[in-house]
Amino acid sequence: MRGHRAAASRPSRVRARSAAIAAFVVLAAMVPAVASAAGTQEVDAELPYVCTLPSGRQPAEVRVSAAFPDRVEAGEAISPTDVTTTVELPAEAVADLTALKAVTARSATRLTVGVAQNESAAEATWRGTPEPVALPGSGPLTLTATGDVPSVTGQSDGDLTFSAGNLAVDLALGTADGAATDPGSLTVDCSPAEDAPEKGLLATVQVGTETAEPSGSPSSSGSSPGTPDPSSGTPDAPDAPEDRQGDRAPKAAENPPGAAADRDAPPCLYDAEHPPTPASLNAYVTGYTDVKKLDAASLLPPSCMLIEQGNPVDGPPDPDHLVFDTVSYADFHYEGRKETPPFESTFLAFGFTPVKATMVLKQTGPVTIHSRITMRLSDFRTTTDTYVRAPLTLQVTDLEVNGTPLDVGAGCRTEKSLTSLEPDPANHPGDHLVLYGRGEQDLGMPATGYLLLSGGVLSGEATVPAFTGCGAGGENLDRLLTASVSGPGNQIKQVQGQTCSIANPVFGDEFNAPQCTSDLQPHVIPVPER
Repeated sequence: MRGHRAAASRPSRVRARSAAIAAFVVLAAMVPAVASAAGTQEVDAELPYVCTLPSGRQPAEVRVSAAFPDRVEAGEAISPTDVTTTVELPAEAVADLTALKAVTARSATRLTVGVAQNESAAEATWRGTPEPVALPGSGPLTLTATGDVPSVTGQSDGDLTFSAGNLAVDLALGTADGAATDPGSLTVDCSPAEDAPEKGLLATVQVGTETAEPSGSPSSSGSSPGTPDPSSGTPDAPDAPEDRQGDRAPKAAENPPGAAADRDAPPCLYDAEHPPTPASLNAYVTGYTDVKKLDAASLLPPSCMLIEQGNPVDGPPDPDHLVFDTVSYADFHYEGRKETPPFESTFLAFGFTPVKATMVLKQTGPVTIHSRITMRLSDFRTTTDTYVRAPLTLQVTDLEVNGTPLDVGAGCRTEKSLTSLEPDPANHPGDHLVLYGRGEQDLGMPATGYLLLSGGVLSGEATVPAFTGCGAGGENLDRLLTASVSGPGNQIKQVQGQTCSIANPVFGDEFNAPQCTSDLQPHVIPVPER
């Protein structure tokens, strides 16, 4: 597209093509930005590392798997997918942790990835969150972390390489009674061993068509993958002044939403218009929703929830168990409104047209949280089944195609709430999403799974209704959006962080991990999981 939108009298074929591009823009914005490559290369690299532990420097194994495109165009973002980092710490590490009386470990990983192209380089940080694990009685400790990673953009033609660098493993340790150890956290710093194959090379992505020498002829293929070739690059690269090196270096995007760094989340506070009560909690949620028709997934950034916890009442009688039911209520909270923050995607449509779209999930009624707590009398093992019911519509607010705004109107949204199969329709009528989570706890051991207070993973399946009100200036996008996106079978995986109790805040001490910041926001910002 060039220039501004034409008047209403333009040819119908041009208008139809514009509408089709607009529809594709909105739909593709529901998935993370991906490179439009000709093919995909699967990477599975096993690398030797050396980690610094309380007992000294110890060898470790790090395995990195991911999917990269084979080739992209210059200026096109590269977003590795299916990224998994597996760290195997030796038995000596387990001994160091058990010496602190730790029996469980909750961790996060930060892998520095070097990105190089021609004679320029940059760095990106790949963050991941493993599932909490129990420390083994003997042998090594294995932590498998997944998470989103920032995109990288090559600024010119020439092979772009990704290499694994330093790794930090942040450990939060718990004792048998669920308390924090002393100290309650430990960071294990690791670096690639000197004998790491190809200096930690993970992948090489071809940027552009053929790499050119200063004369303009194709470069020789004598240099090994991942080694910058001084003769490669654009014709004027060797003569570029030193202060232009930053312009030609690969560009690494900021860490994606949910990276849990430096309060990378909107404020989550009670205020005069939303005063807390003794039962008030707040927490962040984030996660992914599959878009089945596109065979892709949409990311919800960290979003604030204000929660009113219900009181337990007796559940149905059971001779072998104690049963209690609670009903709690929650609202999204963003700038005083019951909705998520806007989430935005920028990418290339049809492989050449840069587009940007912004969307919001809006609440149409209260979110209810039904929990049933069942304690077995024989051994006091407790299970908690939780159903979260949320009436939410999806609204598209802004579009840009090739830098030109495209008016979708003020009311582009699904015609009703996203819906799920309701397990108890007689007691819970109406259109709403249903998410389910189960928590389990043995006496004297930390809980696993989902609990309202400590958070965890909730899952479900959504049907996306038809769209309505989309388009302005004579262009109606409703049918295109409905045909491309609407329908059943869209899987949801949502992660809720630890709640902050406003009446009884926990700021963290030698016995307890922090749950609240000093201004009573949730301390934990969760990371989405696939």
